[in-house]
Amino acid sequence: MERDKTFKKEKNKGHIISSVQPGSIGEELELQPGDAVVSINGQEIKDIFDYRYLCDDEEIILGVISKETGEFWEFEIEKEEDEDLGLEFESGMMDEYHSCRNKCIFCFIDQLPKGMRETLYFKDDDARLSFLQGNYVTLTNMSDEDAKRICYYKLSPINISIHTTNPELRCKMLNNRFAGSALRHIKTFCDAGLELNGQVVLCKGFNDGEELERTMSDIEQYLPNFQSMSIVPVGLTKFRDGLEHLDPFTKEDAEKVLCQIEAKQKYYLEKYGTRLIYASDEWYLRAERPIPPIEEYEGFPQIENGVGMLRSMIDEVEEEIQTLEGAEFLTDTVFHVVTGYAAYSTIQMLTDRLKTEFGLKHVHVHRIINDFFGHDIDVTGLLTGQDILAQLTAAFKNEPEDEKGLDSYILLPCSTLKSGEDIFLDDMPLEKLESALQKKVRIVKSSGSAFVGSFMKDYERDYYSNELNKYEID
Repeated sequence: MERDKTFKKEKNKGHIISSVQPGSIGEELELQPGDAVVSINGQEIKDIFDYRYLCDDEEIILGVISKETGEFWEFEIEKEEDEDLGLEFESGMMDEYHSCRNKCIFCFIDQLPKGMRETLYFKDDDARLSFLQGNYVTLTNMSDEDAKRICYYKLSPINISIHTTNPELRCKMLNNRFAGSALRHIKTFCDAGLELNGQVVLCKGFNDGEELERTMSDIEQYLPNFQSMSIVPVGLTKFRDGLEHLDPFTKEDAEKVLCQIEAKQKYYLEKYGTRLIYASDEWYLRAERPIPPIEEYEGFPQIENGVGMLRSMIDEVEEEIQTLEGAEFLTDTVFHVVTGYAAYSTIQMLTDRLKTEFGLKHVHVHRIINDFFGHDIDVTGLLTGQDILAQLTAAFKNEPEDEKGLDSYILLPCSTLKSGEDIFLDDMPLEKLESALQKKVRIVKSSGSAFVGSFMKDYERDYYSNELNKYEID
């Protein structure tokens, strides 16, 4: 690697380096936080896609502005193909985030109360986040030029919030007159050979029934590029004043939706060898139906949307039970397991299984009702600290005599906390819960192995809490 000793002043300010990984190419070049990357092979870098694409070559010329001198340097680099330079930037996107231009009738952010942390109110609709983080985008923020750029860089898979393939209805549901025509990008991506996943937030009286049938049928034209599509029910909080009226789905409604999805799954499975369309776990819970067996999820392509999360956890618990020998469980310790209303029956079943198998004597599953957002919100990931604290406080007043004086833990799903921080959705710090209840908390990752491990002596918090919160709004 060589540094070009003929340097010049550069007008482009570039992208500021925030950190340099130890042992990386960046450290070898003596790059420092505050230096700015301007170009690669003479091409100006617009965002993270340019940077990653241009860095893939084995030989590159990296243009950098020194923080100390303001001088522009070029580094000739020889490296392995796809080898990373070890640079992190102040903006992970290396550009501004694209905010959402829609006002969807089902938008959860519009249903938030006032006074929560500012980041919760930011609506992203950036196709780059679809590739980088798996976010779902509506395509309404995307120009034809943006779509061509995605195709050029072969960014795949692209995750799309479809909701309906009826252009007029899509405009109405997204409150955006361009929402219908934005669907044209799907064909563009398919023609470029990209893989796509879809999502439908189902709203009663809008995109269900015949409209859902149309959407599930229309995506056939995009096979084999279209990999999967999830159907999830709309989440309705109590803060909907001034918003479009929406009714929650009843048990009978959920049964109808499942029958409709299953009929279409059968069609696609017989014709193409894949079910293609998947119902989120909430439909089965609302319909009071058993969660389908693992083979019906075909590798869990939509688990990020709550499709098969419970099945995955159930099977992982069973696998752990079969493989554990000599593990030391805390049989004389009291465990208080926190869960949302929807998953309660599954979590209760799993804890009963562990009690029988490993002799756990004192396990209590607490079904926390969502008073903060309203009782129609029943997923664990949207529980707040204040609801958990209030309802556990009430429950602990009736502590059994044989449990007094025993070690006690609260098992808290990591999905209730902000990613990477010990803070709840309502900004309550975890330490407040621990202090108020005078009990130690074990943060539990959303997997069967972590769930089983949380009852064991050798539990490690850092391991079991290291997971992205799938329900974190911001």
